[in-house]
Amino acid sequence: MPDREPRPNICDYEGSDYRIRFWDGKGRDYEDRVERVALRRLLPARGRRLLEVGAGFGRLTDEYHAYEQVVLLDYSLSQLQYAQEHLGTDDRYVYVAADAYHLPFRPGVFDGATMIRVIHHISDAPSVLAQVRNVLVRDGVFILEHANKRNLKAMVRYAMKRQTWSPYSLEPVEFVELNFDFHPEYIRRSLVDVGFKLQKQLPVSLFRLDAVKRALPLDLLVGLDGLFQLTGLLYAPSVFMRTVATGPGPNNLEADSIFACPECGGDLVHEGETIYCPKDDLRWAIRDGIYDFKATIDS
Repeated sequence: MPDREPRPNICDYEGSDYRIRFWDGKGRDYEDRVERVALRRLLPARGRRLLEVGAGFGRLTDEYHAYEQVVLLDYSLSQLQYAQEHLGTDDRYVYVAADAYHLPFRPGVFDGATMIRVIHHISDAPSVLAQVRNVLVRDGVFILEHANKRNLKAMVRYAMKRQTWSPYSLEPVEFVELNFDFHPEYIRRSLVDVGFKLQKQLPVSLFRLDAVKRALPLDLLVGLDGLFQLTGLLYAPSVFMRTVATGPGPNNLEADSIFACPECGGDLVHEGETIYCPKDDLRWAIRDGIYDFKATIDS
């Protein structure tokens, strides 16, 4: 078994009540709806296979109906189990528990990918972006959402000397452990460096203030946010970006298997309820239809 290099710290939602505590009935219908508006504006009309990085409990998975197959990837097995209960177990959905720093897929097996409300938990964003580029075909579409460091609230607070970090500097700011805000230009440069070309950016969730959400009807807020998205003024708390993969790379969309060893990149073999790497002699479990790459198991 090969020695593993040190892993970055990972924000793990295993066993979390995130869905109930943060989304269901918690006054975030506005955030959910405006994110769907942005996604619908950026998603292609059709596609073969999409990778949803950080799919969680599948909140947004129903937006990917244009794709023939959707692979839900999350580090939390329990979140994926909930998604599976509600989305089903047919071949259209594939559930994978894995580390986004080491994606267990062959190069070029996806022509679409999304990462929504995820990268703000990533300490080494360029490494994860490079992983996503590797598994996409050339011209594959990648839609990324990031928490915006240069938002109006942060700009006002900085001007009033109520926060020490500058919203205008490019480096990410970690305001709570494993919670990062990013400058849009930092993200754009990071995407370009690993082989993406930016096509469009949308400012999203401008009215993410409890007082505003209480004062105005939900439909009005969603409509106003939808209009503001079209301005391209990147001062909202969230930014959605549509990019395309550039440069050379294989096209394995029609491959028999999408999986590869996350350690060596070699082919994997299905053996009963496990998936095995002959080169490294590593084995992972398939738990009730969920591929569990979080940790190896004994052969």
